[in-house]
Amino acid sequence: QVTPAESGGRSVQSGGSLRLSCAANGYTPRTYCMAWFRQPAGKEREGVAAIGSDGTTSYADSVKGRFTISRDTTTNMVYLQMFNLKPEDTAIYYCAAARAAHEAPLDLVCPLSTPSNMDYWGTGTLVTISS
Repeated sequence: QVTPAESGGRSVQSGGSLRLSCAANGYTPRTYCMAWFRQPAGKEREGVAAIGSDGTTSYADSVKGRFTISRDTTTNMVYLQMFNLKPEDTAIYYCAAARAAHEAPLDLVCPLSTPSNMDYWGTGTLVTISS
C-alpha cells in the first residue's frame, strides 16, 4: 500500500515556477508507477504527468515542455517541477500511485486519461496562479 502526501502548493504569479513534492510512503519503484493529476475548480480531474517503474515519463500536452516529473528512489519522493506557470494551471494537484509490473508500458499502467486506474491518492495541494 502507498500513502501519497503532497506539499508545496501556494500562490504564484503567472510566468513563475513551483516544485511540488509527494512523500510516497510504501512506494517501491519496481512495483508502482506514480502520477500527478490536477482538478481545477468546477472541472474534472485530469492527468498531468506520470513516471513508470523504469523511469519513463509521460505528460499531458498542456504541460509538455513546462513541467517535469521526477523521483528520488532513495527517499521515495516524487516531484513535479513546474515552469512558466499560467493561470489555467490553477488547480488542486494530487499525487497518485498505481500498481505496475516492472517495465510495463506507462500508458497502460498509469494512463493520464484515466484517473480511476490509480490505486492510491493523496489529499491534494492547492496551486494558484495569478495573472
